[in-house]
Amino acid sequence: MIILVVNAGSSSLKYQLINMDDESVIAKGNCDRIGIDGHIAHKTSDGRELNADCAFPTHTEAFMKLVETLTTGDAKVIDSMDEISAVGHRIVQGADIFDKSVIVTDEIIDKIDELRELAPVHNHAHALALRACKSVIPANVPQVVVFDTAFHQTMPPKAYMFGLPYEDYEKLHVRKYGFHGTSHRFVSAALAEAMGKDIKDLKIVSCHLGNGSSITAVDGGKSVDTSMGFTPLDGVVMGTRSGAVDPSAVTFVADKHHFTPSEMSDYMNKKSGFLGVSGVGSDNRDITDAAAHGNERAKLVSDMLVYEIKKYIGSYAAAMNGLDAVLFTGGIGENAFDVRAQVCNDMEFFGIKLDNAVNDGLRGKLAKISAADSKVDVWVVPTNEELLIARDTLALISK
Repeated sequence: MIILVVNAGSSSLKYQLINMDDESVIAKGNCDRIGIDGHIAHKTSDGRELNADCAFPTHTEAFMKLVETLTTGDAKVIDSMDEISAVGHRIVQGADIFDKSVIVTDEIIDKIDELRELAPVHNHAHALALRACKSVIPANVPQVVVFDTAFHQTMPPKAYMFGLPYEDYEKLHVRKYGFHGTSHRFVSAALAEAMGKDIKDLKIVSCHLGNGSSITAVDGGKSVDTSMGFTPLDGVVMGTRSGAVDPSAVTFVADKHHFTPSEMSDYMNKKSGFLGVSGVGSDNRDITDAAAHGNERAKLVSDMLVYEIKKYIGSYAAAMNGLDAVLFTGGIGENAFDVRAQVCNDMEFFGIKLDNAVNDGLRGKLAKISAADSKVDVWVVPTNEELLIARDTLALISK
């Protein structure tokens, strides 16, 4: 059985074609610069590639090119879209309406679009992509949507509520939603399997660290708290996002710069974080290199990231009344062994002790990196959101 997994952004459409018989990737690619000029980058499992500039006025043209690339030309992998059993889509924001993956209907698409105010960059683009897919994919091929926020719907009210008047929650749906849920769900389950334990018996802190980062407390396989909040801006310092900031500092800075609310949002989402503090860039590799060459601001933002991750691990251990394992995933979590080492340093009080010989140089591989006498397991667990989306899609269409 073959499933197409789609991750649509405002100007991009990433995809993977997965053979669910062995969960292997047949082909993957990205249609980007939608609405600007357009480009497709496509690669097959046997090494064939296609890179071409295209006209992508909308997501519909991007889907048409995706179908053409999969079924024709030198990089084709199937003869027709009839060979695809289903399409699975990643959706960023499902609010408190969607607590699980669902089959797509016109009503579901409308509801996703209605939530665009909670995720303006993503949800409207998702809706556009879903409608474009319906116009291009054969009508008999079912579609499934998998929500990033769904995994966090198990958080109790004491974790997701803000100290604002209750009417703002009732009427405006202002609350913590959390993000990266698809990743946190995948890696926590993968960790339990690697440990040979039932996830229901584990208390895990999952650290998804990348250009966007979030930390999640997973108790018995369920999210009970997470660092990102109403939007993905909250939590630890990130590539271009500030992370958590005193609200009074936000209004103070906005007033001094004469920013509108949207300009302040842009300032905190796109001009802050690693980029804003260091002045070097938003990529952790550039920050690490600059810090190694004596750049004090780069070192400062690295220290901030490590310090904030430590605080979340400690607070979530307290919230769960225990801690069995800490896992690192995402671009930074899987590859920046120096960040992992600094986070775990001086954490013996929590029973965390790293095996530096194993950790040093480890990149992108499933591995236990804690010392033999560490009371808490520490692992690197590569994430695979596309595979989880494909699995959810298969499970739903099988019903």
